[in-house]
Amino acid sequence: MFNARFKVLLLALAAACSPALLAAPSADQQLRLAVEELQNGRESSAYRTLEQLTLQQPRLPLAQAMMSELEARRSAGGLVPVANVTGPGGRLQELVEEAQLRLSPPKVPSGTVPTPILALSERHPYVIVVDLPRARLYVLANQKGRLTVVREHYAAMGRNGAGKHSKGDLRTPIGIYTVTGFTPDDQLPDLYGAGAFPLTYPNSWDRHNGRDGSGIWLHGIDRNLVSRSPRSSEGCVTMGNSDLVALKPFLVPGETPVILADSVQWLPPAQSSGLRDQLLATIEDWRAKWSAIDTDGYLAYYADNFVSEGMSKTAFSAYKQRVNAGKKKIDVQLRDLDVLRYPGERDLVMMQFTQEYKSDNYAAVSFKQQFWRQQPGGGWKIELEESR
Repeated sequence: MFNARFKVLLLALAAACSPALLAAPSADQQLRLAVEELQNGRESSAYRTLEQLTLQQPRLPLAQAMMSELEARRSAGGLVPVANVTGPGGRLQELVEEAQLRLSPPKVPSGTVPTPILALSERHPYVIVVDLPRARLYVLANQKGRLTVVREHYAAMGRNGAGKHSKGDLRTPIGIYTVTGFTPDDQLPDLYGAGAFPLTYPNSWDRHNGRDGSGIWLHGIDRNLVSRSPRSSEGCVTMGNSDLVALKPFLVPGETPVILADSVQWLPPAQSSGLRDQLLATIEDWRAKWSAIDTDGYLAYYADNFVSEGMSKTAFSAYKQRVNAGKKKIDVQLRDLDVLRYPGERDLVMMQFTQEYKSDNYAAVSFKQQFWRQQPGGGWKIELEESR
């Protein structure tokens, strides 16, 4: 009887200690541990953790790159603490930063929307938001104004960070753009990987602020690369090749907004409803005053520093006074209105829409972008307007 009971006990212990019940740490958990060890100066422990991880997961590119860097340092005469590796040229620090961003993506609470979007027309079934500092690209579906994240990806930016101003500054723009099309990999150097979506940088706001340069794209990476620092491009937004190709169904050239932001918060829609309603009422009053040929009331919505197609506020006002004086009837209607907080700017909103204009002797349909700035008293005025 004793032997039978002992046998049962051994079987129970074996079952309790089986791999199914004593699960080994996941690859992400091991990589996170290695990062923490490096940050705390425990280079030898990090080396052992990565050595074990790369044996278990030989196809984990980021772990392989970190292991290779540590091996190179060991061969060169000893490990250097990651805290002592400074600047964008510090390869180990770049790898640690990449691991942190990949392993700890920002949490998107259910039912929230990114702060740049106040209202989005149903004309856009999707919108792209890139949180540049956190290296995350989000694809949001727009279902009758309700936004939901349907994809998110790790995405790197320029070597010198965000805030492009001039050609060659190695920075990624902050702003709102669209793509112009797709260029496949067989038409590009290996650097661009699976292909590229060129962006409409510089846009009208960039040009208004003296920003220049060109060739800002969403593109893939050289297929020989195993990792990408969060700051690794010449100013473009770069993604894994499979991630880039996955964007194709969501990007309509000239239509889908691509928002490159220096800061993104996720808020319940109700928290922005007051500002959204105020802006919708403002642009409706602008439209109504123009339609009523209340030229003074209409022009009061334009800031003193306003410009449009080379005209100052003074020249624009004189032009509108002259044109409206010859009209007996004006009817202006707006549709497909987008209301977007402009990233990187204080109290600036971009409103864009299709405008239908009819008067007693003229009719036209155009696409218009307006950049509205909140004034010290709380109202809003237009600083820049562009039609096409």
